[in-house]
Amino acid sequence: MTTLDPLLLATAIEAVQKAGAIQMTHFGGPMRIDKKGAIDLVTEVDVAVERMFRALIAERFPDHLVLGEELQQDDLRHRTAPGYCWVFDPIDGTTNFAHGLPIFCASLGLELDGDAIVAAVYDPTRRELFTAEKGQGARLNGERLAVTQADSVMDSLLVTGFPYTVQQPEIGEELVALFGHFLGRSRAVRRLGSAALDLCYVAAGRMDGFYEATLKPWDSCAGALLVEEAGGTVTDWTGTRFQSRLPQVLATNGRIHAEMLALLTEFQARRTRGQAD
Repeated sequence: MTTLDPLLLATAIEAVQKAGAIQMTHFGGPMRIDKKGAIDLVTEVDVAVERMFRALIAERFPDHLVLGEELQQDDLRHRTAPGYCWVFDPIDGTTNFAHGLPIFCASLGLELDGDAIVAAVYDPTRRELFTAEKGQGARLNGERLAVTQADSVMDSLLVTGFPYTVQQPEIGEELVALFGHFLGRSRAVRRLGSAALDLCYVAAGRMDGFYEATLKPWDSCAGALLVEEAGGTVTDWTGTRFQSRLPQVLATNGRIHAEMLALLTEFQARRTRGQAD
C-alpha cells in the first residue's frame, strides 16, 4: 500500500485528543441532555465535540467528507463514498458519560473509497490513545498491540452491546437469549456500553471476541481497523468481510472466529425452528 500522508494520522490524533479534553471539562458536571429516542441520549458535549471536529476537517481537508453521529443525518450512513470520508463518534458511550460512568471515548476512522485506512480512539479517563494505519499495525500510546492467543470460546472473555431498540420485547428477548447462549459457552461475557472501546480491547488483548447486532458506521469503523491491524479478524455474522455500513459485527483474535460464527449460526437456527414451531 502507498505510504499515507502523515498529516492524516496526526489530524486523527489531534481530533480525538481535543475531543477528550472537551469531554473531561464537562464530565461529572451539569450538562444539557436530550433524547433522540426513549433511551438514546445526546448531550450538549456530543454536539460541541462534533462541531469542533467538522471545523478542523473543513479547514485542513476541505474536499473530504465527514460522517458524524450527531449533525449530519443523510445517506452517508448507509453507503460508502468515493474518496476520503472521516467517520466520527464525538462520544461513544454517551449514556455512560451522561451518568458519570468513566467508560467512553472519541472514535475516529478515515475511509478511502470505503476502506478504513486510519483509526484513532481516545479514552480520556485512562489517557489511552489507540491508533492504527492500514498495513502499519495498531498501537496503544505508541506501543504495538496484538490480539490474544486463546483458541477456544470456552477459554475466552467476550464482550457485547445492546442497541437502543432493546426495549422492544422481541428484540430484547432475542438479544438476552443470545447473551445467555455465549455466557454458557465462554469464560465470561461483558457489556461495557462503548462498542469502540470493546473493539479496542479486542485489539489490545483484553478481550478475545466481540459481537454486536446493530452497529452504526461511527461505532465500528475505527475499532475494526484496530482489531485487524493487531492481528485479529473482523466480519459480519455470516463471515462476510467487514464493512462499516453493515450492522452486524464479529471481531475476534482470529483463532476463535470460526467457532463464534458457528455458535451464531446455531443460535439463529434454533430461534428460527422455535418460531416455526
